[in-house]
Amino acid sequence: MQLAKFGAVGATGYVVNLAVYTALLRGAGWHYAYAATVSFLVAVTNNYLWNRIWTFRDQRGHVGFQGMRFFTVALVAYGANLGILSALIAFGMDKVVAQAIAIVLVTPLNFVGNKLWSFRR
Repeated sequence: MQLAKFGAVGATGYVVNLAVYTALLRGAGWHYAYAATVSFLVAVTNNYLWNRIWTFRDQRGHVGFQGMRFFTVALVAYGANLGILSALIAFGMDKVVAQAIAIVLVTPLNFVGNKLWSFRR
């Protein structure tokens, strides 16, 4: 059940991430790495709040400590995402499609890190 909830929260974060990324990349003309960074920060905030309130509701700890652990896991996932994104773009893939793929590929890492560390009992 947690995996399904995490997936639902992740789906909202996925939409938020891609919407912000696309707006900054195509609408504001930002470099893809800067757009990815800002979209990551917006999406990670969305995901933390929903995962804390809903997905891992029974495993809530101190909001600050849990938030820092969540953010640490997210930074690791972000680093992996940026590496994959950069590689896909270097191979000539569209920047938005590359970001969509990169997010999907790092989702398992993100779930495991959050389940085992951020929201552990």
